[in-house]
Amino acid sequence: MEHLEMVNEVKHQRIKANGIWLHVAEKGTGPLVLLLHGFPELWYAWRHQINYLAQHGYHAVAPDLRGYGDSDSPIEPTSYTCHHLVGDLIALLDHFGEQQAFVVGSDWGSTIGWHLSLFRPDRVKGFVALGVPYHPRSPTSKTVETIRKLFGDQSHVCQFQEPGRAERAFARYDYLTVMKKFILMINTDFLASPEGMELIDFLPTPSVVPSWITEEELTVFADKFQESGFTGPLNYYRAMDLNWELLAPWQGSKITVPTKFIAGNKDMAFDLETFGTKAFVESGIFKSLVPNLEVVIIDGHHFIHQEKAQQISDEILSFIRKFPPNASI
Repeated sequence: MEHLEMVNEVKHQRIKANGIWLHVAEKGTGPLVLLLHGFPELWYAWRHQINYLAQHGYHAVAPDLRGYGDSDSPIEPTSYTCHHLVGDLIALLDHFGEQQAFVVGSDWGSTIGWHLSLFRPDRVKGFVALGVPYHPRSPTSKTVETIRKLFGDQSHVCQFQEPGRAERAFARYDYLTVMKKFILMINTDFLASPEGMELIDFLPTPSVVPSWITEEELTVFADKFQESGFTGPLNYYRAMDLNWELLAPWQGSKITVPTKFIAGNKDMAFDLETFGTKAFVESGIFKSLVPNLEVVIIDGHHFIHQEKAQQISDEILSFIRKFPPNASI
């Protein structure tokens, strides 16, 4: 129950940022550490790290990203481009009066962190990416087309493209079941269902909740998604091809920000051979795109900041402690 008491000490506010209202949870004082969640999560995914970083002299700030939780959720997928999402973060840094912050991202939060580091390296002191490495933009194929070629129409990215489709499929289940299907997922296959089947129907519902999370914690996510729905989060996928167009000016760019990449060895996004992430990370190609990089592979799955909370907290702290206070890169 300790973490539930800790969550009560977290300060909440809504901030006008980049034309929308963003809800942030924060704790502690000191250098700013921005914690960016993934799909389908909320600020609450960082409950362990917020407390730990605050205890160690940092100002931990975890927003509900646009479209999630208590933040605004614009209707159109075109409001969820990499430029909008990075703009939200710049507005948060400005709100807190910080020229630079440490950034930690998981899943989509990692992707947004990579784009922030690409567009505005002057604002990022150091970046920790969980699960999703920096993938160079294909000069020839749009993102969804590339994924379709690799995994077919039944992949989650393809199924999520059509407005309303995934929302209708998810609605066949209660919100707690949807959370369990995603957050407790341990399959190492890429997220693709058999022909003619919706992904949410294909994902198993674990009968036992693992020791690293409680039913009560999962209910926090479920209750909030029941209020805010899934369209905002799904719009991130629906903007992927638009992102591909918008990223053309950065074709071939490198990420110069000091970065630590952490992946779980059983994370399907890392482990799956078809996707090639493991080979990409180990081959040296990744390092050539992100020259100031260290890589850590630990035992775990996709939502590793929740599953291996203490280990991830330690990894984040050991990285950000390398930077002297107030030193700009």
